[in-house]
Amino acid sequence: MQNQDFSQPRTARQFLRLYLTGIAMGAADVVPGISGGTMAFILGVYGTLLNAIKSFNFKAIQLLLSAKIGELLRHISFFFLLALGAGILSAVLTLANALGNALEQQPTLVYAFFGGLIVASIVSVAILLRWNLVAILALIAGALFAYWLVALPELADADHSFLTLFFSGAVAICAMILPGISGSFILLILGQYKFVLDAVRALNIGSILPVALGAVIGILAFSRVLSWLLKHHYTVTVAALVGFMVGSLRRVWIEGERGLSQLGALGAGEIALIVGLFALGFVLVSFIDHLQSGRNPLFVRVWRIQPKEAA
Repeated sequence: MQNQDFSQPRTARQFLRLYLTGIAMGAADVVPGISGGTMAFILGVYGTLLNAIKSFNFKAIQLLLSAKIGELLRHISFFFLLALGAGILSAVLTLANALGNALEQQPTLVYAFFGGLIVASIVSVAILLRWNLVAILALIAGALFAYWLVALPELADADHSFLTLFFSGAVAICAMILPGISGSFILLILGQYKFVLDAVRALNIGSILPVALGAVIGILAFSRVLSWLLKHHYTVTVAALVGFMVGSLRRVWIEGERGLSQLGALGAGEIALIVGLFALGFVLVSFIDHLQSGRNPLFVRVWRIQPKEAA
């Protein structure tokens, strides 16, 4: 994981990159079982994102009350969050309908593509770690936990009260910033996914607001815990996160298999398309990772480049 410092973007290129990263995160978060945190992880903004989120603290309040707006904007990495958030919001608003329809009509194809993204993410992150026994155990524990979590059934007859939506948003956002565990899938387990997705499609502010409030509270609290773990126990924490991604593949398989049952017998063309989309997702993430790290195993033997530093 190459976590460059994008906290203070200055050029149009840097803003565009963060905006596109946000689009990738938002698109992933719309799909149950896929994590936007995985995209942030592999695209090199994960550490910056956590630091930006936890910067909303007492110092930020003091700067606000003192009317030191310029210093406040720098402290909270405002323009980083603005560019990333704009991309996420754009993806959610523009892709909710398209991905919703695709998941209903061709779930196998959607999950084949995102499965390739996840597998490539696992490979690209895992090769950068210095593995030891504790890290391997953390990997196994993370994988087993995610493997169990992603197979939980959807809660039946869930209510959609303000408090339920608030709690759902808080829990989902914690999952959303964890690579491999999808906030959308947590909403699915809690019986809120379709309700929230429909609310976004209809721009139903009354239903979106409690989810958003819960998400804000949840992410401010959880980002501090995760940031502390990455600072003091980096290898073990990242190994556990890789385990989450490994275990989450079970959900991709479950959903893809469910889509196959709807299709019936597959012809050579359908199989080729499924394999092709998986390969496209795998190559796409591997390519982006190689641009970042210069050490992706898929490209390193044929294309040697120096890792890019943040401008």
